[in-house]
Amino acid sequence: MRSFHLSWMAFFLCFFGWFAHAPLMNSTIGPDLDLTKDQKIIAFIASVGVTIFARLGVGNLCDKIGPRKSYIYLLTFGAVVVSASAFVTTWEMYFVSRLAIGVIGASFVITQYHTSVMFAPNVVGIANATSAGWGNLGGGVTQIMMPLIASGMLAAGFADSELSKWRPAMFVPAILMLLVAFLYWKYTTDCPKGNYEDLPEERPQAAKGEKSLFMSAVSDKRVWVLFAMYAGCFGMELFVNGRAATYYQTKFALSENMAGGIAALFGLMNLFARSMGGWLGDKFSKTGGLEGRVKWLVAVMVVEGMALVLFSRMDYLPFAITAMIGFSLFVQMAEGATFSVVPFINKKALGSVSGIVGAGGNVGAVIYAQYLLRSGSSLEECFLIYGIAVSVIGLLGLTIKFSEADEKSAIEEQEKLEAFEASLQNENIAI
Repeated sequence: MRSFHLSWMAFFLCFFGWFAHAPLMNSTIGPDLDLTKDQKIIAFIASVGVTIFARLGVGNLCDKIGPRKSYIYLLTFGAVVVSASAFVTTWEMYFVSRLAIGVIGASFVITQYHTSVMFAPNVVGIANATSAGWGNLGGGVTQIMMPLIASGMLAAGFADSELSKWRPAMFVPAILMLLVAFLYWKYTTDCPKGNYEDLPEERPQAAKGEKSLFMSAVSDKRVWVLFAMYAGCFGMELFVNGRAATYYQTKFALSENMAGGIAALFGLMNLFARSMGGWLGDKFSKTGGLEGRVKWLVAVMVVEGMALVLFSRMDYLPFAITAMIGFSLFVQMAEGATFSVVPFINKKALGSVSGIVGAGGNVGAVIYAQYLLRSGSSLEECFLIYGIAVSVIGLLGLTIKFSEADEKSAIEEQEKLEAFEASLQNENIAI
């Protein structure tokens, strides 16, 4: 449980730092650096795009050195680059800074890896979903907190002007990341038995003559189907997190604080929605096995796409907010459902599978942002098109199949866990 709580806290802070620039872009960062509209979108693409490669690398790193060291290194790196962004003065420097900050988006992979190895198969779905969901809250909380932190820095005299108040604000997430890096080093282990460096037999590794763990994940078609599906759910969440405040400011002429507050509702649904998706994945597996997890994922993604289409059609602010909350519920349940399936694809190469699937979310976000940049379409039109695409992508999940041996193994493991839980209950009754 220490690993569970510290992993979501680390993920929360990485997301907080990763998206710390978004709510301040139009009001302070853009004018301070004299950024054009295209440069703002390119900066977002850079920050999200580099995470694709970071997630692939971090997933492989987890398999090799374990999640504990991987997270400590990533948090320390994140603290350095987020605080360093306060010193940029040109577009070129800002672009490089956002590229570096994007690396901390790989934190998701470590969180999912760590909870997957720490929790039993009958609860791994809700464990993964809850740790990721509470971590994702960082993307919503930053929409509210960063404008307040920046204003507080100005009021406290740490900034010279309204336009420069964002600079000292960047030190807040950086300091918190360093604090959690220390706690991660002190209070977590790689797996329930201890650390990989002390227990090399616990570290996953390919048998002699087999493909490397990374290549075994790459060659599995199911991994790439989940990659595409995660692009349809988490990729869309990333895109909306980066553009929601701007959408409400431009379409409904709202102030920065009001738009940021409404946009935060989208991310705040992670408090329970992603957990619900993983929990229901665990429930459906009891009656439908691994195939039951997959069918639940397909269903929730199809509905997600429909909800996004509905949101794109809303012109009245209260209806738009309601539709956005409904869409947020399904997009985050789809994310939880995805990672209730991932731990059963290839247990030996869990880090690599998690990294590839996680990278799919960033690929999706980059594609959505590139289309917005190059098509000339409005955000409203893009949401309509993306909603249709998400529903179609969701149907790809029907091609995910498990062998009879995998299904049998999952059933046997489920029965063993139920028997163990029953024995514990009997012992408690006897006591």
